[in-house]
Amino acid sequence: MPRAELFPEIDPYETGYLAVEGGHSIYWEQVGNPHGRPALFLHGGPGAGAGAVHRRFFDPSHWRVVLFDQRGAGRSRPQGSITANTTPALLRDIEQLRDLLGIERWLLFGGSWGSTLGLSYAQAHPDRVSGLVLRGIFLGRSEELAWFLYGLEQIFPDAHAAFAGHLPLEERGDLLGGYLSRLTDPDPAVHLPASRAWSMYEGTCSTLLPTPATVLGFARDRAALGLARIEAHYFANRLFLPPVGLLEGIDRIAHVPAEIVQGRYDMICPARSAFHLAERWRAAKLNLVADAGHSALEPGIRRALVQAVERLRETD
Repeated sequence: MPRAELFPEIDPYETGYLAVEGGHSIYWEQVGNPHGRPALFLHGGPGAGAGAVHRRFFDPSHWRVVLFDQRGAGRSRPQGSITANTTPALLRDIEQLRDLLGIERWLLFGGSWGSTLGLSYAQAHPDRVSGLVLRGIFLGRSEELAWFLYGLEQIFPDAHAAFAGHLPLEERGDLLGGYLSRLTDPDPAVHLPASRAWSMYEGTCSTLLPTPATVLGFARDRAALGLARIEAHYFANRLFLPPVGLLEGIDRIAHVPAEIVQGRYDMICPARSAFHLAERWRAAKLNLVADAGHSALEPGIRRALVQAVERLRETD
């Protein structure tokens, strides 16, 4: 029978920090089988960071899993920094980490912003990628940004009212600008409340059914600041993606096997983007989960992700 649940909790067998350009120090860890097939976990956000639960999507007897916190996120230093924090810089960090660990090729696993970064890396370095497992597809297009900032009001009017209500009425025509100015303010009395408001908005809209524990996790100051500040910075710069977008580069990875897991009721990254990606990518298989939203930990999503990784375990 296909595995339906996450693998047991596991501790890293190696951890470290990698000094990269721009004064950043990147936290990384390895779990599973040191001699197994390499896989790279790419967290969302940008700015969310990787957690212990993310190790559990992989069979530890088979996979050598690398997880890292992207610039300014999680345990990386300095926390919440947007200095020299761009998508091209993250791609260079991944290559530096791959070289440090002596890995030739790896499976990429990423959801939400992690799917964006995974597609960006694969298109830049197709010879380094053995396959991809992507969830909650986010292509960084202007309509996707507009949906998050304004469109979500159609489904979550209460959450959106709280989000917009953090700003004065006269600033609500430019939510991103209003938040970015506060999130980058050096005064914690300004940037911490703004980061909580932004992060709780995202957490509230991330699951199919209300999940108070998820929202509280998003509201913690350290997690909220990294997520909100870095996310707003990336949004204001169109995710630092090529003007032509990610769909135009699919031909570079047309041969690479991929599994796309998408919640039917994903409100953060609506399913249309996953359909557009699958239409262009002949090697990709789309699994639309009928009873799920955005979160990787919703039952249907986590089951589909574990099974997707299992199907790609022998991909060369």
